[in-house]
Amino acid sequence: MAAPQPNPNGITDMRSAASASASQRISTSESAIAQRFEQLIQQVCEHRPTENPEPIRKAWDFCVRFHEGQRRASGEPYIIHPLEVAEVLAEMKLDATAIAAGLLHDAVEDTPVTTDEIAAEFGEQVAHIVEGVTKIDKIQFANREDRQAENVRKMLLAMVSDVRVVLIKLADRLHNMRTLEHLKPERREAIARETLDIYAPLAHRLGMGKVRGELEDLAFRYTDPVSYQQVAEAVEARRADGEQFMAQVEETIREQLREHNVQARVEWRIKRLYSIWQKLQKSQIGVDQVFDLLAIRIVTETKTDCYAALGLIHMLWRPVPGRVKDFIAIPRANLYQSLHTTVMGENGHQFEVQIRTEEMHKIAEEGIAAHWKYKAGESVISARDEQRLAWVRQLVDWQREMTDPNEFLSSLKMDLYPEEVYTFTPRGKVVIVPADGTPVDFAYTVHTEVGHTCVGAKVNGRMVPLRTKLRNGDIVEIVTQNGHTPSRDWLTFAKSPRARNKIKHWLNENQRLRAMEVGRKLLEREARKFKVPMNRIDDTDLARLAGEYGLATAADLLVGIGFGKQSARQILNRLAPELTLATTAEETEETPETGAAAMSEAVRRLHLTGSDSLQVEGQNDLLVYRARCCNPIRGEEIVGYVTRGKGVAVHARSCPNVQNLLYESDRRIAVEWAPTASEVAGRAQRYPVRITVHCDDRSGMLKEMTAIISSDDTNIRAVETRDGANGEAIVEFVVEAEDVRHLNRMVTGLRRLPGVREVQRAQKV
Repeated sequence: MAAPQPNPNGITDMRSAASASASQRISTSESAIAQRFEQLIQQVCEHRPTENPEPIRKAWDFCVRFHEGQRRASGEPYIIHPLEVAEVLAEMKLDATAIAAGLLHDAVEDTPVTTDEIAAEFGEQVAHIVEGVTKIDKIQFANREDRQAENVRKMLLAMVSDVRVVLIKLADRLHNMRTLEHLKPERREAIARETLDIYAPLAHRLGMGKVRGELEDLAFRYTDPVSYQQVAEAVEARRADGEQFMAQVEETIREQLREHNVQARVEWRIKRLYSIWQKLQKSQIGVDQVFDLLAIRIVTETKTDCYAALGLIHMLWRPVPGRVKDFIAIPRANLYQSLHTTVMGENGHQFEVQIRTEEMHKIAEEGIAAHWKYKAGESVISARDEQRLAWVRQLVDWQREMTDPNEFLSSLKMDLYPEEVYTFTPRGKVVIVPADGTPVDFAYTVHTEVGHTCVGAKVNGRMVPLRTKLRNGDIVEIVTQNGHTPSRDWLTFAKSPRARNKIKHWLNENQRLRAMEVGRKLLEREARKFKVPMNRIDDTDLARLAGEYGLATAADLLVGIGFGKQSARQILNRLAPELTLATTAEETEETPETGAAAMSEAVRRLHLTGSDSLQVEGQNDLLVYRARCCNPIRGEEIVGYVTRGKGVAVHARSCPNVQNLLYESDRRIAVEWAPTASEVAGRAQRYPVRITVHCDDRSGMLKEMTAIISSDDTNIRAVETRDGANGEAIVEFVVEAEDVRHLNRMVTGLRRLPGVREVQRAQKV
């Protein structure tokens, strides 16, 4: 049999070497794909009868040609992916331009095709959308966070001018998550984590409840497989009883609605797994105590019918106090509207009832995609959807002040925060702040200057501290004072991205000015020490040298000196080497073991023989220590901060102090794990880690847990037990871990024990 022959496109033609049956299978597969595409065209024509499907056909032919021979990790033809993305967009009832762009979304990234070629073939609008979705891959970034931040920033910028960019990105992520099992475990977890951090909350912010729910459940399966399995089993164990109970409730509600002439349809559902898990974590309760595990949804024709249905529900069953929420009168920030109530059924069964109109239901499920239109070459977005996009435009404005990618991502994650508190000004205007928001968040939401000059607050007529947590319905009055400025302490309790960004911007500008002054004074002191005339140092020379250090201006260089990131003596050596070298040589001959050289050697010895294997990237003579707030261990992603007089503090990237942006980005410095003397000798460095276990209080539990930990050759330094709420026990271990993988094995082993509810790593040891 002849060997397979490559075709002109470089794709091996397997048919010439395969059997007739194999050829038939391939042919059938291609025929099935073609059939699915025709079904897609049919769906588009049903949803948009006046739409010309020709751009979609043209994009499909283009896709088939340029993705030919490419395979996904699952082994299926790559063309399946853009087809699936297009099918998701068709379900959203988007226009032909959006679906064509969905088919082409990977063309620039994964084929030789350029954006200009897309524009020439399909027009500027399709090219703009494809460009907005395409990842930045041709630029070298220092780490994964920088790349992630720039890709998200690019997508948001494109989304401001055309919302279809983010809709295609969400459809793309949705299909990738559905097929995630074919990737390597590390890659799976990274993509799932990004989905939970960025894309699911983004879908929530756009009101796309259906997409958000599926993304969260798919990501949950890979970010925490043990918890996913436990929650799934607990729900499945209750499914049969729940279905029987809800069927009875559904029939009862239908009868009452008919009897009172309320036009509505009734359906029920079991709460999504990730939502259940979030509630378990937040409240530290069991699945039995999740009130809205089972939920009835009543979809009416009018808003009046919604309130009539709510009255009927409360006549049938007793409402649980504090669980009635009216999101119709006061919609959520993403424009979600519905009435929520939790009621007590027979035998103590609690269940949630959601009541909304058909229009509200459509908006809750589809969000911004519900009413998005395309007409005469322009996107037509309703005033309500413009309101939904306002936060994106605001974020784009803020990001210009954020040069640090980690700061941008942290700010974005907080801005996507799904929970809100509804407060009022004394004149009755609604002001929405994040859950646990404070008067400082309220003040900055009203106006930046009100926030900057805030000195106190009255809540419901009484003076309260600025760190007071606001609750739904609070009437807040801010007390201001001219000349007052923000305090760094506010960052410890301010929750809203707007407040935190404004506070940080003001503090950074202030700190920057101070650091610049300190930097200039340090440089002048070194110049006097080496008798270098100050007229030899001007801003032109400093600007030239700043460029060599990768900085933009002379001011940036002086700030770096002020913060300790650059040495004043090194800068002086670069500016006037002929004057400083002679003096340095004389000092070295007279005192070879004193001064900076001796200190450098002492620090180097301390670093090599100390317990922590950390160093500043590219240097090994700076004092580096692990921050006590998070105690990072080998294998964790880390970041360093220059501390005045103490050296470089190293934090885990997940540390709350890093996530909460309590540090100036100018003082951040790259650090890395380096081998210690013991590791060079073949003995692994061990790090003390505190683990907190919430479990059932039963006989033999402690013995089983210690056996799990000891089985991995792990030393237990300390154990402490105490009683917790709801009849649980809390056990705290201090163990010695080699690295993150070693720690994760222990945690996974503990979580698999029957009766273990949660295992957490405590930050402080």
